[in-house]
Amino acid sequence: MFAVLRIALRALRRNILRSFLTMLGIIVGIASVIVGVSMGTGAKADVDKRIASMGQNLLVVMSGNMSRGGARGGFGSTPNISPGDYDALRREVAGVVGASPEVRANAQIAAGNQNTFVQVSGVSADYADVRSWEFKSGGNFSDADVRNANKVCLIGATTAKTLFGENIDPVGQIVRVKNAPISIVGWLSPKGVNSFGQDQDDIVLMPYTSVMKRLSGDTMFRSLNIQVEGPNVISDVQTNIYELLRQRHKIQPGRDDDFMVRNQQEMSDFFNANNRVMTILIGFFAGISLVVGGIGIMNIMLVSVTERTREIGIRLAVGARGRDVLLQFLTEAVLLSAAGGALGIGTGYWLAPLLTKYFEFPTLISNSSVIMAFTVSAIIGIVFGFFPALKAARLDPIDALRFE
Repeated sequence: MFAVLRIALRALRRNILRSFLTMLGIIVGIASVIVGVSMGTGAKADVDKRIASMGQNLLVVMSGNMSRGGARGGFGSTPNISPGDYDALRREVAGVVGASPEVRANAQIAAGNQNTFVQVSGVSADYADVRSWEFKSGGNFSDADVRNANKVCLIGATTAKTLFGENIDPVGQIVRVKNAPISIVGWLSPKGVNSFGQDQDDIVLMPYTSVMKRLSGDTMFRSLNIQVEGPNVISDVQTNIYELLRQRHKIQPGRDDDFMVRNQQEMSDFFNANNRVMTILIGFFAGISLVVGGIGIMNIMLVSVTERTREIGIRLAVGARGRDVLLQFLTEAVLLSAAGGALGIGTGYWLAPLLTKYFEFPTLISNSSVIMAFTVSAIIGIVFGFFPALKAARLDPIDALRFE
């Protein structure tokens, strides 16, 4: 076997440039597989991380999906979850350990001579716990602040930096929202961007009663964030919420819901759907490149059989068997493909971090993708090298010795 490998390596070194050009298709294909899979895996890990940052054991109830006069609005487009729905959900659905409505309004806020346009979210005192949001300093507002629509708020890291500067504790400071003085009671730890690419830290959180009264004028909620006891009861709680809201909204059997309840796994699947399509497309084009590389290997091996016809004839004449010749040429094809696969894996390892560095696209190279890529490259060598090797093995020794 070692003699076969030694002869194969000597044959490939004899035309090293031609061997490299033959491997190029395999290199490009394998590198594409590595990079494509790493992009898909990295994007999925990034989405899962952002979904997890929303909180643990979370359900999101979204309003909307209303139809009027032939026009249909999507989920969240029309607030139709009432404060009564919110109270009933907290009171009647077993397994709910925290709940917070979310009322949104955009407003210009100012502190000293600095100001910024920011999203102000009206939430309950449960919101920080539901969203697993920690504090850099200060603390949460209370249920009494919510009941009394007090002028207090929590401030995100990005907003605090814009208004007060780097690493300056804003707790105790006053910001003005529509000329109303609002006292900062808590400084939120940074969370980064969410699954929609929005900065979660460029935010101000106030009691939802304060936002509804002073900013938005809403009387209904667009969404509710629900935290349940544990992952084993999520499905039951989700079903109970559906039944409760259908009953309260007087939705008849067979009619569409005017709300939607989603858990974190469903949200993760939704956001990862596009990533799967992208990975499949990249894999398809990488597969085409691998086939082209395999055809290149077949072509060059056929040329090699023609060039070495006399050598084959001599080997057969001195006692070599057909299977020995087949093994020799098959080994050369597999070596070409495997070497191309190894170089392709190295190229993929080099390219994937560059995508993250220069294009800020998350990548994550998995061991399974590397093993799969190398296995595919070896299989390509066997499949596309078999026909030239078989042709060499079937040469007639006398005709081969006469070949010029």
